[in-house]
Amino acid sequence: MKVELKLFATLMPYLPPGAKKNAVTVEVEPGCTMNQLISRYRVPREEVHLVLLNGHFVNENGRGAPLREGDTLAIWPPVAGG
Repeated sequence: MKVELKLFATLMPYLPPGAKKNAVTVEVEPGCTMNQLISRYRVPREEVHLVLLNGHFVNENGRGAPLREGDTLAIWPPVAGG
């Protein structure tokens, strides 16, 4: 099944070849979880801060939920500024 993975800021280098800007459509097996997809692309867990699934915030405990066909997973690192 296909899902869209979007990585922002310092996480963009973890996108696979073929990504356009900050997004790529990837093929995953049914039952693949958000955490499994994050691990698949070796995104450091300590750099995974804000996670949105189809525009809705997912806390750390909810990232074990399986993805569905057509989902969009967007991930931002911690940011600082002022």
